[in-house]
Amino acid sequence: MKKPAQKSGTQLPEDNEPELFEKVVHINRCAKVVKGGRRFSFAALVVVGDQEGNVGFGYGKAQMVPDAIRKGTDQAKKAMQKVSISGDTLPHPVLGSHDGGKVMLRPARQGTGIIAGGGVRAVLEAAGVKNVLSKSLGSNNQLSVVSATLDGLLQLRTAKQISEIRGETVFGPTFTEEKTQPSASLETASQ
Repeated sequence: MKKPAQKSGTQLPEDNEPELFEKVVHINRCAKVVKGGRRFSFAALVVVGDQEGNVGFGYGKAQMVPDAIRKGTDQAKKAMQKVSISGDTLPHPVLGSHDGGKVMLRPARQGTGIIAGGGVRAVLEAAGVKNVLSKSLGSNNQLSVVSATLDGLLQLRTAKQISEIRGETVFGPTFTEEKTQPSASLETASQ
């Protein structure tokens, strides 16, 4: 008698989709009062990004938490947008706003980390920013804060993009430049 062959658990999915960073920022429980009591439903705020400059968020609603998270994730994947980042920080300071939420974002030097909390941190991590300073100034509603952060990120322009628009060379702060330029100048100096 032959034993059935066991399936290997190390097989990778054959999807060509890149691995996405997903984070559930907030889950809200809503209650509808009906004749028999209360009916609960859930809303999930989810942020999705590829950590290379593409980020989006979704707000899914359902009767069960896993369904709400799945809906929010699907909506976030469809709403992903490209944001301009310089290396691992922002090209310049910016103030994003949406409804009552206002978020100030400032570039930071190497090794600072993400100085942000809650929804702002989730959006910045998903976008691939590693060094940034932030301050939430307005409402602390999570949906408004996430929307304001994304609004701020969409306002960003790198020095290269501004140079192309103006037709002249523009330089940003030295710590926001790409790492490839200094290493090339070191090689020429050593030769």
